[in-house]
Amino acid sequence: MIAPFRRCGSAFLALLLGTSLLIADNAAADETPAKALFGAKALPAEMAANSYGFYAKGCLAGGVAIPTDGPTWQAMRLSRNRRWGHPQMIALIEQFSHDAADKVGWPGLLLGDISQPRGGPMLSGHASHQIGLDADIWLTPMPQRTLTYREREDISATSMLQKNKFLTVDRSIWTPKHAQLIMLAASYPQVERVFVNPAIKKKLCDTWTGDRTNLGKVRPIYGHDYHFHIRIKCPAGASTCKDQAEVPAGDGCDKSLAWWFTDEPWAKPTKKPDAKPVKPKVTTLADLPKACALVLNGPAPASEAAATFGTAYRAAAPAAANDSIEQVIGASGDVPPADIPVPMARPTLQ
Repeated sequence: MIAPFRRCGSAFLALLLGTSLLIADNAAADETPAKALFGAKALPAEMAANSYGFYAKGCLAGGVAIPTDGPTWQAMRLSRNRRWGHPQMIALIEQFSHDAADKVGWPGLLLGDISQPRGGPMLSGHASHQIGLDADIWLTPMPQRTLTYREREDISATSMLQKNKFLTVDRSIWTPKHAQLIMLAASYPQVERVFVNPAIKKKLCDTWTGDRTNLGKVRPIYGHDYHFHIRIKCPAGASTCKDQAEVPAGDGCDKSLAWWFTDEPWAKPTKKPDAKPVKPKVTTLADLPKACALVLNGPAPASEAAATFGTAYRAAAPAAANDSIEQVIGASGDVPPADIPVPMARPTLQ
């Protein structure tokens, strides 16, 4: 009777050990930075489009990628795989790019980061852009040719600021069309804010002679001298998404802007001599809305082309698999192709 008991005891110990290791593994996974989890996803979750949480703390289901090239735009920094967004964000970018050409005479938009395939925190560069409702637009006009992959990675956006002069727009670079472009972006009712450098906001305050109704939407913020940042409102009826507080009344050309031209915003924080170093908090999956775990682990679309065009537009997706930039981004070769495939046009998302 002893041997069977020993065998049972050994099996129990093995089960207990296995369970302990599983618990330990799960605990370790819980401590994994959320940015590492979401940054590893190459494709969106095959779900209905939804933004979960806040712009700087959330995720995106049912994301759609804007094609790498359109008649009035080209996407930059393709290796980052951040040209995904909520369908309403992608639709706005496409509409804005066409309107910019027709109404402003802008030669085309160079698109910076929108969001990762499933949103969430990014490995680098942004605190926001997590729910597919933010997009960066370069202040550099699009050249009248299709840029190569390497050019999209290496070309730098042009700063609008004068070198060696604090918060001053360079008049040799800035043009009235830059102002018209930013104000056009702010004119759409679904746009909640347009973030720009304080010097650009001041330039608009001092020189904009058109309708100033939407000037208050243009908000000063650190950086943003190379590009501006469009943020749209949560989709109507989206209870899973949290809007930012409403923009204060007025054009924003007041004391709140003047503050940026004082020393306070740029002063380094003072540390007490006896203060202990504060360990930076790592955002984990548990810190995000609960739905983000489902988004993170949800199934990917059956094909990259379907993901690019979205569930509702698969009939319009390019038939050839090599029309999908995801294959270029994920290529195993060290040197990417010299030119980027240009996807077929698709219907504008409503």
